[in-house]
Amino acid sequence: MKLGFNMLLWATHVSDAHMPILKDIKATGYDGVEIPMFEGDPEYFRALGQRIRDLGLEAAGVGIMPGGGKNAVSPDAADRDGALAHLKWLTDCTEALGGGLLCGPLHQALGTFTGHGPTIEETERAVAVLKEASAYAARAGVQISVEPLNRFECYFLNTAAQAADLVRRVGAPNLGYLYDTFHFNIEEDSITAVIPQTIGQINHVHISENNRGVPGAGHIDFPAVFKALKSSGYDNWMTIESFGSALPDLAAATKIWRPLFASPEDVYRKGFRLMRDGWDAA
Repeated sequence: MKLGFNMLLWATHVSDAHMPILKDIKATGYDGVEIPMFEGDPEYFRALGQRIRDLGLEAAGVGIMPGGGKNAVSPDAADRDGALAHLKWLTDCTEALGGGLLCGPLHQALGTFTGHGPTIEETERAVAVLKEASAYAARAGVQISVEPLNRFECYFLNTAAQAADLVRRVGAPNLGYLYDTFHFNIEEDSITAVIPQTIGQINHVHISENNRGVPGAGHIDFPAVFKALKSSGYDNWMTIESFGSALPDLAAATKIWRPLFASPEDVYRKGFRLMRDGWDAA
Protein backbone atom coordinates (compact mmCIF):
# COMPACT_ATOMS: atom_id res chain seq x y z
CA MET A 1 0.00 0.00 0.00
CA LYS A 2 1.34 3.42 -0.98
CA LEU A 3 0.14 6.65 0.62
CA GLY A 4 -0.12 9.89 -1.32
CA PHE A 5 -1.30 13.49 -1.05
CA ASN A 6 -2.98 15.63 -3.69
CA MET A 7 -1.27 18.99 -4.23
CA LEU A 8 -4.52 20.75 -5.20
CA LEU A 9 -4.73 21.82 -1.57
CA TRP A 10 -2.16 24.48 -2.50
CA ALA A 11 -1.96 24.91 -6.24
CA THR A 12 -3.24 24.08 -9.70
CA HIS A 13 0.37 24.46 -10.90
CA VAL A 14 3.14 23.09 -8.70
CA SER A 15 6.44 24.97 -8.84
CA ASP A 16 9.71 25.41 -6.94
CA ALA A 17 7.80 27.53 -4.42
CA HIS A 18 6.12 24.32 -3.23
CA MET A 19 9.35 22.40 -2.59
CA PRO A 20 9.27 23.08 1.20
CA ILE A 21 5.76 21.61 1.33
CA LEU A 22 6.85 18.57 -0.68
CA LYS A 23 9.81 18.07 1.65
CA ASP A 24 7.52 18.08 4.68
CA ILE A 25 5.10 15.71 2.98
CA LYS A 26 8.03 13.34 2.48
CA ALA A 27 9.19 13.83 6.09
CA THR A 28 5.68 13.03 7.29
CA GLY A 29 6.01 9.60 5.69
CA TYR A 30 4.17 9.83 2.38
CA ASP A 31 5.28 7.79 -0.61
CA GLY A 32 4.14 10.23 -3.29
CA VAL A 33 2.03 13.13 -4.47
CA GLU A 34 -0.59 13.85 -7.11
CA ILE A 35 0.46 16.71 -9.34
CA PRO A 36 -2.24 18.92 -10.94
CA MET A 37 -1.95 19.30 -14.71
CA PHE A 38 -3.93 22.38 -15.61
CA GLU A 39 -1.17 24.14 -17.57
CA GLY A 40 2.41 23.62 -18.68
CA ASP A 41 4.04 21.21 -21.13
CA PRO A 42 5.85 17.86 -20.91
CA GLU A 43 9.24 19.51 -20.53
CA TYR A 44 8.01 21.44 -17.50
CA PHE A 45 6.71 18.27 -15.87
CA ARG A 46 9.87 16.36 -16.75
CA ALA A 47 11.95 18.83 -14.75
CA LEU A 48 9.40 18.93 -11.93
CA GLY A 49 9.30 15.14 -11.78
CA GLN A 50 13.05 14.98 -11.35
CA ARG A 51 12.93 17.42 -8.44
CA ILE A 52 10.17 15.36 -6.83
CA ARG A 53 12.16 12.15 -7.24
CA ASP A 54 15.20 13.88 -5.74
CA LEU A 55 13.08 14.35 -2.61
CA GLY A 56 12.35 10.62 -2.53
CA LEU A 57 8.74 10.92 -3.64
CA GLU A 58 6.81 9.32 -6.49
CA ALA A 59 4.32 11.32 -8.54
CA ALA A 60 1.06 10.83 -10.39
CA GLY A 61 -0.86 13.22 -12.63
CA VAL A 62 -4.35 14.58 -11.95
CA GLY A 63 -6.44 16.48 -14.48
CA ILE A 64 -9.98 17.34 -15.52
CA MET A 65 -12.03 17.58 -18.69
CA PRO A 66 -12.20 21.38 -18.98
CA GLY A 67 -14.87 21.91 -21.63
CA GLY A 68 -14.39 24.74 -24.12
CA GLY A 69 -14.08 22.29 -27.00
CA LYS A 70 -12.92 19.39 -24.83
CA ASN A 71 -15.76 17.11 -23.75
CA ALA A 72 -15.76 13.32 -24.20
CA VAL A 73 -19.57 12.99 -24.10
CA SER A 74 -20.43 15.86 -26.44
CA PRO A 75 -22.53 15.23 -29.56
CA ASP A 76 -20.06 17.49 -31.40
CA ALA A 77 -17.27 15.40 -32.94
CA ALA A 78 -14.89 18.36 -32.66
CA ASP A 79 -15.45 18.47 -28.90
CA ARG A 80 -14.72 14.74 -28.64
CA ASP A 81 -11.59 15.15 -30.74
CA GLY A 82 -10.59 17.95 -28.38
CA ALA A 83 -11.19 15.65 -25.40
CA LEU A 84 -8.97 12.97 -26.90
CA ALA A 85 -6.23 15.48 -27.67
CA HIS A 86 -6.48 16.73 -24.07
CA LEU A 87 -6.18 13.18 -22.69
CA LYS A 88 -3.12 12.60 -24.87
CA TRP A 89 -1.58 15.84 -23.57
CA LEU A 90 -2.28 14.76 -19.98
CA THR A 91 -0.70 11.39 -20.74
CA ASP A 92 2.38 13.02 -22.23
CA CYS A 93 2.75 15.24 -19.16
CA THR A 94 2.27 12.28 -16.80
CA GLU A 95 4.87 10.23 -18.65
CA ALA A 96 7.30 13.16 -18.55
CA LEU A 97 6.62 13.56 -14.82
CA GLY A 98 7.76 9.97 -14.39
CA GLY A 99 4.35 8.88 -13.20
CA GLY A 100 2.51 5.69 -14.02
CA LEU A 101 -0.98 6.97 -13.22
CA LEU A 102 -3.25 9.72 -14.56
CA CYS A 103 -6.47 10.29 -12.62
CA GLY A 104 -9.43 12.63 -12.42
CA PRO A 105 -12.94 13.20 -13.84
CA LEU A 106 -11.80 12.64 -17.41
CA HIS A 107 -15.22 12.41 -19.03
CA GLN A 108 -17.57 15.40 -19.11
CA ALA A 109 -16.90 19.10 -18.67
CA LEU A 110 -17.18 19.95 -14.99
CA GLY A 111 -20.20 21.91 -13.80
CA THR A 112 -22.11 21.32 -17.04
CA PHE A 113 -25.61 19.83 -16.81
CA THR A 114 -28.26 18.78 -19.30
CA GLY A 115 -31.18 18.46 -16.89
CA HIS A 116 -31.21 14.66 -17.07
CA GLY A 117 -28.91 11.71 -16.53
CA PRO A 118 -26.46 10.24 -19.04
CA THR A 119 -27.86 8.90 -22.28
CA ILE A 120 -26.86 5.73 -24.11
CA GLU A 121 -25.33 7.89 -26.82
CA GLU A 122 -23.22 9.83 -24.30
CA THR A 123 -21.93 6.59 -22.83
CA GLU A 124 -21.03 5.29 -26.28
CA ARG A 125 -19.16 8.53 -27.01
CA ALA A 126 -17.21 8.35 -23.76
CA VAL A 127 -16.32 4.70 -24.39
CA ALA A 128 -14.98 5.54 -27.85
CA VAL A 129 -12.83 8.41 -26.58
CA LEU A 130 -11.52 6.46 -23.59
CA LYS A 131 -10.65 3.45 -25.74
CA GLU A 132 -8.37 5.57 -27.89
CA ALA A 133 -6.99 7.43 -24.87
CA SER A 134 -6.27 4.17 -23.03
CA ALA A 135 -4.45 2.70 -26.02
CA TYR A 136 -2.33 5.85 -26.26
CA ALA A 137 -1.60 5.79 -22.51
CA ALA A 138 -0.70 2.10 -22.60
CA ARG A 139 2.11 2.82 -25.04
CA ALA A 140 3.47 5.30 -22.51
CA GLY A 141 3.10 2.86 -19.60
CA VAL A 142 0.42 5.05 -17.98
CA GLN A 143 -2.74 3.83 -16.25
CA ILE A 144 -5.87 5.99 -16.39
CA SER A 145 -8.25 6.21 -13.43
CA VAL A 146 -11.58 7.85 -14.30
CA GLU A 147 -13.29 9.51 -11.36
CA PRO A 148 -17.04 9.54 -10.76
CA LEU A 149 -18.20 12.73 -9.02
CA ASN A 150 -21.28 13.54 -7.01
CA ARG A 151 -24.47 14.76 -8.71
CA PHE A 152 -23.79 18.41 -7.79
CA GLU A 153 -20.55 18.47 -9.79
CA CYS A 154 -21.46 16.36 -12.81
CA TYR A 155 -24.28 14.27 -14.28
CA PHE A 156 -22.51 11.72 -16.47
CA LEU A 157 -20.71 9.56 -13.90
CA ASN A 158 -21.89 9.53 -10.28
CA THR A 159 -21.83 5.99 -8.87
CA ALA A 160 -19.50 3.02 -8.52
CA ALA A 161 -21.81 0.89 -10.66
CA GLN A 162 -21.79 3.45 -13.48
CA ALA A 163 -18.01 3.79 -13.28
CA ALA A 164 -17.40 0.04 -13.23
CA ASP A 165 -19.74 -0.42 -16.21
CA LEU A 166 -17.89 2.27 -18.17
CA VAL A 167 -14.56 0.61 -17.45
CA ARG A 168 -15.88 -2.79 -18.54
CA ARG A 169 -17.28 -1.29 -21.75
CA VAL A 170 -13.92 0.26 -22.63
CA GLY A 171 -12.18 -3.02 -21.85
CA ALA A 172 -8.65 -1.63 -21.59
CA PRO A 173 -6.34 -3.26 -19.03
CA ASN A 174 -4.81 0.10 -18.10
CA LEU A 175 -8.17 1.79 -17.42
CA GLY A 176 -9.95 1.70 -14.07
CA TYR A 177 -12.01 3.97 -11.90
CA LEU A 178 -11.16 6.13 -8.92
CA TYR A 179 -12.99 5.30 -5.67
CA ASP A 180 -13.48 8.54 -3.70
CA THR A 181 -14.97 8.53 -0.19
CA PHE A 182 -16.29 12.10 -0.46
CA HIS A 183 -18.32 11.54 -3.60
CA PHE A 184 -19.58 8.09 -2.62
CA ASN A 185 -20.58 9.39 0.81
CA ILE A 186 -23.16 11.42 -1.16
CA GLU A 187 -24.09 8.96 -3.89
CA GLU A 188 -23.95 5.43 -2.45
CA ASP A 189 -26.22 3.64 0.03
CA SER A 190 -23.05 2.05 1.42
CA ILE A 191 -19.58 3.35 0.66
CA THR A 192 -18.09 0.00 1.70
CA ALA A 193 -20.45 -2.43 -0.08
CA VAL A 194 -19.43 -1.07 -3.49
CA ILE A 195 -15.78 -1.95 -2.89
CA PRO A 196 -16.03 -5.76 -3.19
CA GLN A 197 -18.71 -5.33 -5.85
CA THR A 198 -16.42 -3.31 -8.14
CA ILE A 199 -12.91 -4.13 -6.91
CA GLY A 200 -12.00 -5.47 -10.33
CA GLN A 201 -12.42 -1.99 -11.79
CA ILE A 202 -10.93 0.12 -8.95
CA ASN A 203 -7.36 1.18 -9.70
CA HIS A 204 -7.01 4.23 -7.46
CA VAL A 205 -8.45 5.55 -4.18
CA HIS A 206 -9.03 9.05 -2.84
CA ILE A 207 -9.42 9.43 0.91
CA SER A 208 -11.51 12.53 1.57
CA GLU A 209 -13.65 13.52 4.55
CA ASN A 210 -17.38 14.21 4.20
CA ASN A 211 -16.67 17.97 4.19
CA ARG A 212 -13.31 17.69 2.38
CA GLY A 213 -11.46 18.84 5.48
CA VAL A 214 -9.18 16.83 7.80
CA PRO A 215 -9.64 13.08 7.18
CA GLY A 216 -10.88 11.50 10.39
CA ALA A 217 -12.46 14.68 11.74
CA GLY A 218 -15.87 14.04 10.16
CA HIS A 219 -18.32 11.17 10.03
CA ILE A 220 -16.94 8.88 7.31
CA ASP A 221 -16.18 5.42 8.71
CA PHE A 222 -12.63 5.14 7.44
CA PRO A 223 -11.78 1.98 9.43
CA ALA A 224 -14.60 0.21 7.58
CA VAL A 225 -13.32 1.58 4.24
CA PHE A 226 -9.78 0.37 4.93
CA LYS A 227 -11.07 -3.04 6.01
CA ALA A 228 -13.20 -3.39 2.86
CA LEU A 229 -10.32 -2.37 0.59
CA LYS A 230 -7.80 -4.63 2.31
CA SER A 231 -10.09 -7.67 2.45
CA SER A 232 -10.92 -7.17 -1.25
CA GLY A 233 -7.24 -7.32 -2.16
CA TYR A 234 -6.65 -3.66 -3.01
CA ASP A 235 -2.94 -2.82 -2.82
CA ASN A 236 -2.33 0.34 -4.80
CA TRP A 237 -2.39 4.05 -3.90
CA MET A 238 -4.51 5.71 -1.23
CA THR A 239 -4.23 9.46 -1.72
CA ILE A 240 -5.73 12.21 0.40
CA GLU A 241 -7.70 14.89 -1.43
CA SER A 242 -8.69 18.01 0.46
CA PHE A 243 -9.57 21.53 -0.63
CA GLY A 244 -9.24 24.93 1.00
CA SER A 245 -9.91 28.53 0.11
CA ALA A 246 -6.38 29.52 -0.93
CA LEU A 247 -7.24 29.22 -4.64
CA PRO A 248 -10.41 31.25 -5.38
CA ASP A 249 -11.27 29.56 -8.70
CA LEU A 250 -10.79 26.08 -7.27
CA ALA A 251 -12.67 27.01 -4.09
CA ALA A 252 -15.60 28.17 -6.22
CA ALA A 253 -15.54 24.99 -8.32
CA THR A 254 -15.46 22.74 -5.25
CA LYS A 255 -17.92 24.92 -3.29
CA ILE A 256 -15.60 25.72 -0.40
CA TRP A 257 -17.22 28.71 1.32
CA ARG A 258 -15.74 28.44 4.82
CA PRO A 259 -12.53 27.24 6.53
CA LEU A 260 -12.45 23.44 6.83
CA PHE A 261 -9.28 23.07 8.89
CA ALA A 262 -6.93 25.06 11.11
CA SER A 263 -3.91 24.51 8.87
CA PRO A 264 -2.85 22.47 5.83
CA GLU A 265 -0.36 20.68 8.08
CA ASP A 266 -3.28 19.29 10.08
CA VAL A 267 -4.70 17.80 6.89
CA TYR A 268 -1.64 15.94 5.70
CA ARG A 269 -0.13 15.04 9.07
CA LYS A 270 -3.33 13.82 10.73
CA GLY A 271 -4.46 12.30 7.45
CA PHE A 272 -1.25 10.32 7.16
CA ARG A 273 -1.67 8.84 10.63
CA LEU A 274 -5.30 7.99 9.86
CA MET A 275 -4.30 6.06 6.74
CA ARG A 276 -1.13 4.43 8.06
CA ASP A 277 -2.59 3.27 11.37
CA GLY A 278 -5.98 2.49 9.86
CA TRP A 279 -4.54 0.31 7.11
CA ASP A 280 -2.26 -1.54 9.51
CA ALA A 281 -5.21 -2.24 11.82
CA ALA A 282 -7.62 -3.33 9.05
